[in-house]
Amino acid sequence: MADVFVSYARADKARVAPLVAAIEAKGWSVWWDPEITPGQEFDDQIDAEINAAKAVLVVWTPTSVTSRWVRGEAREAAERGILVPVRFEQARLPMDVRAIHTTDLDNWREDPANPAVQECLYALGAMIARAQVAESAKAASAAAASTATNTERFSICVLPFINMSGDPEQEYFSDGITEDIITDLSKISALEVVSRNDSFLYKGKQIEVLKVAHEAKVSHVLEGSVRRAGGRVRITAQLIDGASSKHLWAERYDRDANDIFALQDEISQAIVKALKLRLLPEEKKAIERRGTDSAEAHDLYLMARQTYATSQEDVRSAQAIVRLCTRATEIDPKYTQAWALMAMGYRSLRELGVQSDDGMTAAERALALNPDLAEAHAVKAYILLMKGDTDAASSEIDIALKLDPESYEANRSAGRLNYLLHRWKTAIHLYEKTVSLMETDVNSVGMLIGCYRALGDEAGVRRSAEFALNRAEAILARDQNNSSALVYGAYALASLGESERAKTRMNRALVVDPDNWDMRYNFACALNGHLKDKEAALEMLKPLFVKITSPLLRYMKVDPDLESLQDDARYQALIAAAEARLAAIKGTSDGSKQDA
Repeated sequence: MADVFVSYARADKARVAPLVAAIEAKGWSVWWDPEITPGQEFDDQIDAEINAAKAVLVVWTPTSVTSRWVRGEAREAAERGILVPVRFEQARLPMDVRAIHTTDLDNWREDPANPAVQECLYALGAMIARAQVAESAKAASAAAASTATNTERFSICVLPFINMSGDPEQEYFSDGITEDIITDLSKISALEVVSRNDSFLYKGKQIEVLKVAHEAKVSHVLEGSVRRAGGRVRITAQLIDGASSKHLWAERYDRDANDIFALQDEISQAIVKALKLRLLPEEKKAIERRGTDSAEAHDLYLMARQTYATSQEDVRSAQAIVRLCTRATEIDPKYTQAWALMAMGYRSLRELGVQSDDGMTAAERALALNPDLAEAHAVKAYILLMKGDTDAASSEIDIALKLDPESYEANRSAGRLNYLLHRWKTAIHLYEKTVSLMETDVNSVGMLIGCYRALGDEAGVRRSAEFALNRAEAILARDQNNSSALVYGAYALASLGESERAKTRMNRALVVDPDNWDMRYNFACALNGHLKDKEAALEMLKPLFVKITSPLLRYMKVDPDLESLQDDARYQALIAAAEARLAAIKGTSDGSKQDA
């Protein structure tokens, strides 16, 4: 008996054959073109094959929709929940199967890599896996399952769910679903879950489950796909044993997009059930507890979170984060995470020299809603550091790290504090942790370079610079205008002594974005601290002093990369002029807002 039963009109055999070849290339057996014998014997053969099939692929064409055989086979497959329909020539579907998502293959051009065909193959794979799970479950004895429950400790790596929407801009949604599932599973005490950063290292790569399980040191791997279109969302997920590659559970969900929270809960519950874990009542409540009940607000938050993860040191990105979170909190004023992320966006804008709210109001609002949100304490600490209040910032950082030692924001704020206090070894430890928690963070890698340089550790400088350059290049390969990657890629090249490459990259970046003061500041640090070019560093800094903010001026005075400029009369004059300007502004209402 075959894995996949293909139902089609014989007149369409030529267009079905390449599709069958793509299925067989996946290693699955296909029943599709038997030697036909007349009468009841063929009826029996069809019944036996369709009943044994793990999935049924129905090929709808203007010819097949009129076939009572194809319509009957589709109806039977739909009743068993194993129907995967595809369509050519916009064939009008039978009424009883119109509610089931159908993939159009008119433009697939017989290319197995075509997204539409990949979606179809993924759906077939999920159904085959689900059938294998059922077969394995029947074969397993209750006694063995009970023993495993009592003795095994399970761990899992949730691979980034594949965006099958055919729209790269929907990537934030599939990534958001992945992160939410990781967060939910992390609430289960009987399950060890690989961090988001480690699991996202596999994003966009060809995956071998056994290799992933070995590298991540986990017992199980969860993989899946997400497709969202027309107010509907389809999620396919499968849980795989990391030792044998056998599927323990697989399911395909096709729901209204507003049901996304219930859908995520179902996936978490299904994994718990498949692994036969004991879920404590408080853990069940924690999984079901969401930051918001609004699917629209959640979607806006996911967009903002993706923007934050991919480009932090950019004015437009920070402004987008603020706008998205503002809208999310308008929809749901009690959305704590959105308030905290809004504060991070405002913080970035203030750091980037943009006159704006400093984010403290949003951070305080988040803490009023949830005093135990580590990220809210962390961003409040960062804002306090920008105000120069290191004692209050230190207290907030202590709270954040106690609430969540694995929080990216908490470790980043703590690293910033210790950098400003010149506690280099502690800062290194914290920034190393920060880098491990966010795979797109190049800023923290740049801070590591500065820490090692301050300690005179040339090996540490080189190691960090090479890491920063590799990370920056990987980001630029996806987004050639990513300002953070441009800045810290050039900084890393300067740290490695590659003067010409570093300066070429700096010049190119400033032609594209001449008013980006974050670029100017970090390029000046690279020129002065690593390339020993004081004249070029001063020229790079001059335009910055015209609009420098108090937080940046305070930071500049303690930055080790600029330490050798402290005795230069020209630099001292620039500092004095900036201090006089800021002092004059501080006496006005606009000035108090700027330094608040």
